[in-house]
Amino acid sequence: MQINQLSIFVENKSGRLMEIMAVLEKAGINVSALSLADTTDFGILRTIVDDPEKAKLALRESGVIVKTAPVIALPIDDTPGGLAKMLAVLSNENVAVEYMYAFCTRTHGKAMMVLKVDDSAKAQAVLTQKGYGDVDPKEFFKH
Repeated sequence: MQINQLSIFVENKSGRLMEIMAVLEKAGINVSALSLADTTDFGILRTIVDDPEKAKLALRESGVIVKTAPVIALPIDDTPGGLAKMLAVLSNENVAVEYMYAFCTRTHGKAMMVLKVDDSAKAQAVLTQKGYGDVDPKEFFKH
């Protein structure tokens, strides 16, 4: 369930996101998911890539501020209430979700969620106990 996410500092100016994506493209990095939250002057781009260490090195070499952070990735049922049920599992164990985003997957009937929580070990234990499966990060990048 635990994977590494890149958190990238992005100046809020025209073309900057494209420049960052071009660095990843040039390095041969495949982006599977991303979330961009911004303020007036800057944003934080959170992304799941196929080679986080290679991506981090390429971005740093181009002058971009980037760090890796562990997050939880898990498939949930892609049905009405699928997300609510998973969140109830965490809520019932007093695990707080700091942020979350979804991304496309080729697994039929499942939606893939990425979560940053306040207690990763507890969240992983309770989600596993409740039947939420483990995820091989390579599955995100199958063609």
